[in-house]
Amino acid sequence: MGVFSFDEAKKIMKISNDSLKNVIYRLKKKKRIIEIKKGKYLFVPAKAGIGGHWSEFTFRALPKLLGKNYYVGFWTALNYWRMTEQYPVVCFVAITKRAKDFEFSNQKIKFVTISKKKFFGFEKQKAKDAEFSISSREKTVIDCLLFPQHCGGISEAAKGLWNARKEIKWNTLLEYAEKTGVKAAKRRLGFVLEELKIKKDIQKKLKEEFVGFAWADPSASKSKFEYNKKWGLKVNIEKEQLTQWMES
Repeated sequence: MGVFSFDEAKKIMKISNDSLKNVIYRLKKKKRIIEIKKGKYLFVPAKAGIGGHWSEFTFRALPKLLGKNYYVGFWTALNYWRMTEQYPVVCFVAITKRAKDFEFSNQKIKFVTISKKKFFGFEKQKAKDAEFSISSREKTVIDCLLFPQHCGGISEAAKGLWNARKEIKWNTLLEYAEKTGVKAAKRRLGFVLEELKIKKDIQKKLKEEFVGFAWADPSASKSKFEYNKKWGLKVNIEKEQLTQWMES
């Protein structure tokens, strides 16, 4: 049992509350367990050492804490699928009901509340003896285009799209862009593909008569921008900034 509650431990050990509290206190002091939430604990394997890489433990803990109504996404999913080399210090988790962010072992869990209509496109992955939910490559791209502030900006979303271009199922990506019901997703996807100079056939399918203008990157400064009539965007980032990672 990688993650356990106080009541589960009491049932297994068959000891009094005071005795169990003493056991838990000693295990915490030895850094063999971490309290991830009040009354919820995570075992730390001895071979993991202290101050190591905790993302795997985070993934194992999430199902126990949240059940089925969540998925790991955004910048964390970009890193998991190797769509970016950047390692986010925050684990981004999509949910449909508001929850308070929390932290354990220097790992902050940041909840992003999305509508039920956008809660799709995730799959199961393994973390040792546990399974956790994470957005697919296609949904990761769409989520990052919808919420660039949770992935490091639209430039990071573009990088992820480029790095995963051989693995992405393009028809699924189009389907997801449509299914969100948010035109900004289609506008930004078309714009990014054009700047990356790939998938002209997909660009044609995304093109339509857009009404009004959306921000290319709502997380970036809005003090300076230019209009892109083709994609119906107010482009508030430098074109070079969008692809500068290609040269690094």
